[in-house]
Amino acid sequence: MTAEVNDVAIRAQGLSKSFGAVQAVRAAEFTVSRGEIFGLVGPDGAGKTTIMRMLAGVLRPDAGGILVDGVDVGAEAERAKLRLSYMPQRFGLYEDLTVAENIFFYGELFSVPRKERLARSTELLDAAGMSPFRRRLAGQLSGGMKQKLGLVCALIHTPQVLLLDEPTTGVDPVSRRDFWAILYNLRESGVTILLSTAYMDEAERCSRLALLHGGQIRYCDTPARLKQAMPGALFAIASPTPRALRTAVAGQPGVLGVLLMGDRVHVRVDDPARRLPELRDLLAGLGVPDGAILATEPGIEDVFVALLGQEAPT
Repeated sequence: MTAEVNDVAIRAQGLSKSFGAVQAVRAAEFTVSRGEIFGLVGPDGAGKTTIMRMLAGVLRPDAGGILVDGVDVGAEAERAKLRLSYMPQRFGLYEDLTVAENIFFYGELFSVPRKERLARSTELLDAAGMSPFRRRLAGQLSGGMKQKLGLVCALIHTPQVLLLDEPTTGVDPVSRRDFWAILYNLRESGVTILLSTAYMDEAERCSRLALLHGGQIRYCDTPARLKQAMPGALFAIASPTPRALRTAVAGQPGVLGVLLMGDRVHVRVDDPARRLPELRDLLAGLGVPDGAILATEPGIEDVFVALLGQEAPT
């Protein structure tokens, strides 16, 4: 690929990767603008981690090319690695080292000068709320604090592009909130972030999303535009027995999809003016109050199921 200097931080063209007979990624193409938070969303096996590893230069694609900050990852992998940082699902922290020692080690790996490393680590630890824990062993940190320490280590060499593979999986809600506050600050400072996530509420926070299915990127747009692309209209029905309600509603005329959401059932229909009275009659027969059904705005989980739930890889 030819190097370029413009507002594109990441450009992936025709990325494909197979493992034996399994084609993990098929002709994936997307661009990520500078200062953007770009999300990869898909079920296990959709190809998210494989794409991440190819972008980081850890895995060589079978076909296609990648530019990161204008550098061809395939042709100049070492030069590209100076511009990016990759935080895999299991970040390589050394649990028998302290917080400060882990940061020192990663600073050494990237040849960050001592004075710069000290200033940078102080800034990052303050931003992550971890300054009081400098001398604590990494193995004694909570799950959320380990993830924040991993992020600090990943940022010690001031990368322009940050790759995060499901960074908040298994992290408590408060730590997830803190983690995202750090990501927003990074974006404001000009860092480009590409992440994969299993949490649909996190997907809502991204500037744009790529929806993956069977190793292919099927849709790529802003969360708002993806919601607009969802066919049909959505209703939420509250019920003390949501599973039974889901079974009763599924398969009714005009019902395009049914999704269980806690104590509510999201029902997507083709024609709301026609189907709402039919749904009300059905609910009345089930003893569900008339006010239990309300029109609602779709979330990313609704959109994902609506756009990809009925598709199969080609």
